[in-house]
Amino acid sequence: MKTRAAVLRDPAKPFSVEEIDLADPGPGELLVEIAGAGVCHTDLTAREPGTARNALPAVFGHEGSGVIREIGPGVTGFAPGDPVVLSYDSCGRCRQCLSAAPSYCVEAALRNLTGRRSDGGHAGTDAAGLPLGTRWFGQSSFAEYAVATARNAVKVRDDVPLELLGPLGCGVQTGAGTVLLGLGVKAGQNVVIFGAGGVGLSAVMAAVLTGARTVVAVDLHPKRRELALELGATHVVDGADPEVTALVRAATGGAEAAMDTTGVPAVVKAAVESLATGGTCALVGASPAPVTLSPHELRGKKLTYLLEGNAVPQLFIPQLIGHWQAGRFPFDKLIRRYPLDEINQAERDCHTGETVKPILIP
Repeated sequence: MKTRAAVLRDPAKPFSVEEIDLADPGPGELLVEIAGAGVCHTDLTAREPGTARNALPAVFGHEGSGVIREIGPGVTGFAPGDPVVLSYDSCGRCRQCLSAAPSYCVEAALRNLTGRRSDGGHAGTDAAGLPLGTRWFGQSSFAEYAVATARNAVKVRDDVPLELLGPLGCGVQTGAGTVLLGLGVKAGQNVVIFGAGGVGLSAVMAAVLTGARTVVAVDLHPKRRELALELGATHVVDGADPEVTALVRAATGGAEAAMDTTGVPAVVKAAVESLATGGTCALVGASPAPVTLSPHELRGKKLTYLLEGNAVPQLFIPQLIGHWQAGRFPFDKLIRRYPLDEINQAERDCHTGETVKPILIP
């Protein structure tokens, strides 16, 4: 079918909204009419040297939500008309998937980072008939329609604003899941989050939800620090302050849990230094930069790298929606809507910090 989508052809050039042609949904696949799609930093990594460039030209977007319009052969549990949130894809067969750890699926890179179907084939072409990557994270949702899989779709209730829910599929899930599932933060503990973007602020809300005694958010942007306080952080610290670690430790006495969303080596080091003995630091920032720590700096501490907050989307996303409906998890405060045609402005606002979580509305 023909649909409009935002295509990135050159890492140095803007997105262009074009008419493309999507293949019909195949076995295990769904055709979804997109209601909204969050813009995440991972969607923009093709602008940097690395794996994502191999997907070009491609339609990105991996925080989509919408309504199923068609189902492919063999699909069960879904029907046309079902509202869904789209998350990351996984095979459902490997040891990790069968152990309720689908974010560590052995086929994760193939299914999420190539823009292709799991068999290596393309599922879309441009107006000239040339192949496009249209399966970024199993969805490529910067479009009016996307072909996804039953594995990365999460059926949701129909009494919620569907266009807002896409970020629950990745950024919000990663931040909240890291705190609630990966770090297992408990009431009365002390938590510090480095980086107050969409992932970090989701972690702040989750830490507040647990009843953590102290929740510290560290960021360079004054507006994001203000928003962290509005969302329940007890303290905020300017990431540019040379005494950032001392300020965090003064607020927490040493944190039981720390999280870094930046991937910047100096920030990772500060996060580890902020821990109390016995504490754990979780890294979620996608950066190839190496981090150097001496054994002494890790004495009695734990350091781990988590994907997608260790969440099983089909279980975790409905829980987050429930917390939001109860007024305990106001992730909608992160969001600003943009028409799909304004994707380049949304990208600029995301980079400058003007907008925490842009959502594109086709």
